[in-house]
Amino acid sequence: MKRREFITLLGGMAAWPFPTRAQPSQIVRVAVLRSGASSPQSPRMEAFSQGLRGSGYTQGINLSIEVHYSDKGAASLRDLAIEAVRSDARVIATFGDLATRAAQEATKTVPIVATADDILGAELVSSLSRPGGNTTGLTLLSTDIVAKRLEIIKQLLPSLSRVSALWDTSAGALQLRSAEEMAQSLSVKLHIVEVRSSDDLSGALQTAMSSHPEALFLFSSPFLASLYRPIVDFAAAHRLPAIYQWKEHVSAGGLISYGQNLAAVWRHAGVVVAKILNGANPAELPIEQPTKFELVINLKTANALGLSIPPVILIRADEVIE
Repeated sequence: MKRREFITLLGGMAAWPFPTRAQPSQIVRVAVLRSGASSPQSPRMEAFSQGLRGSGYTQGINLSIEVHYSDKGAASLRDLAIEAVRSDARVIATFGDLATRAAQEATKTVPIVATADDILGAELVSSLSRPGGNTTGLTLLSTDIVAKRLEIIKQLLPSLSRVSALWDTSAGALQLRSAEEMAQSLSVKLHIVEVRSSDDLSGALQTAMSSHPEALFLFSSPFLASLYRPIVDFAAAHRLPAIYQWKEHVSAGGLISYGQNLAAVWRHAGVVVAKILNGANPAELPIEQPTKFELVINLKTANALGLSIPPVILIRADEVIE
């Protein structure tokens, strides 16, 4: 899938003052590049636009946001990034390591605001404090988070010994290594199932069941996150406990999630884009790291699975959906 979409968001257009750099007659273009099977779903673009509005950039008045997405790999994303450069995008906002690398291959001059799983470990920048080049942004610390996510599912299911894990191969091996090390320390056998495109998902889920898992685990990935609905449905149909990346997956019927607040991440990406539109140099903008993580549990799903949530997890939960 290879798509470009124009996002129009209504509401609040007159509520923010305009910065002197961006008058209503001066439309600035921002491109969003993401690995995924579909356009970014709520609350992503709403939050991203809110971050920009805080500095006076409003869609349809002095701002044009173009969304590019593909689940066909690096070459497809690079073509979309080149298209964004040719359309005079002032900034390219990327989500995921693969999209960031594709944008870096497409341009050395257009600023890139990356929201990456592990921006330093993936060697997308040379330093967190002074990233250099044309890339800055946020790192989601996913290498550490996946290990913590596996530890949480073990706490939820103390007798857990077999877990099937869906891995987006384009996300690289850093998360994989971290999860395997944690699995070994927890005496859990981790069955890694590769997912390369949305067409692979059905077969991957069937392969995941072949090892008779006691739980399903999702690695952090914009691409996998875009496929959450069929994954949630599959887990429910097979009465399989599963742990996800975002709260929104739990709100849709998933059992449990651990990670950053999705809206806050996209909103902050918009804030960083606005800084660059206002003249900041990406080479000198430090990479920012999350400071808050949220644990969310769906008790209705737990009851449907016949699970009793241990008190240690309920006490730690930031939100319990009943």
